[in-house]
Amino acid sequence: MKALLTATLALLACTICPASPSNIAAPASKITGDYVEARTASVFAGACHYNGELVTTGREAIMAWSFTGGSYHGTDLSGVRAMASVTSDDNLSQEQATRKAELIVDTHATAAQVSAVSDLLAAKCGSAIGKIVNVRRAAISFSHVKTDYAVKAEGFAQMSVEAMPDDACCAQPNLVWYTPLTALEHRKVGYTQSASYSAGTLGDKWSREGENSAFYGSFSF
Repeated sequence: MKALLTATLALLACTICPASPSNIAAPASKITGDYVEARTASVFAGACHYNGELVTTGREAIMAWSFTGGSYHGTDLSGVRAMASVTSDDNLSQEQATRKAELIVDTHATAAQVSAVSDLLAAKCGSAIGKIVNVRRAAISFSHVKTDYAVKAEGFAQMSVEAMPDDACCAQPNLVWYTPLTALEHRKVGYTQSASYSAGTLGDKWSREGENSAFYGSFSF
């Protein structure tokens, strides 16, 4: 009788609290991808050039992410592309400067992915990009071949960035004056062949070309 009672209690315990995978918390999904940004100031330059731009420009940037893996809030972000335009009332190196951003997510993304990307970037990059004041969809092309990047959202922004010759940013790190707006693994300074913000909905339209005003690399959240 005692043995029967023990067996019954054991069976009830297994029924109430089964040792199944559903009771084991899933590990956090690492979010990874490629990233490139271009600014309205040189990020690699001589001291005089840097100081000359510090108080006159460098208040805008365009950023682009191409997600290669991971999920946020339970939503898979693989294959999602996004761009943002950032503007500030001072040079973006000034942490106290008020800034705001407009976010574009590729038209192939689902509504859940758009929401997840917006929440993710606000959480991980909020101090760098400021308040996201507008989120909308547009077709985004993102090409990354070796160290060349070409990103474009029609009617919003575009940039064409390539590696600096001889990795000069690594050979002369004292001439790199800023840090990327998204934390990067093995960040590199890029040569901006051209970059422009054409929407004009967040601030003035701008265009830059032929300068060391870009960062690129892999991100991991």
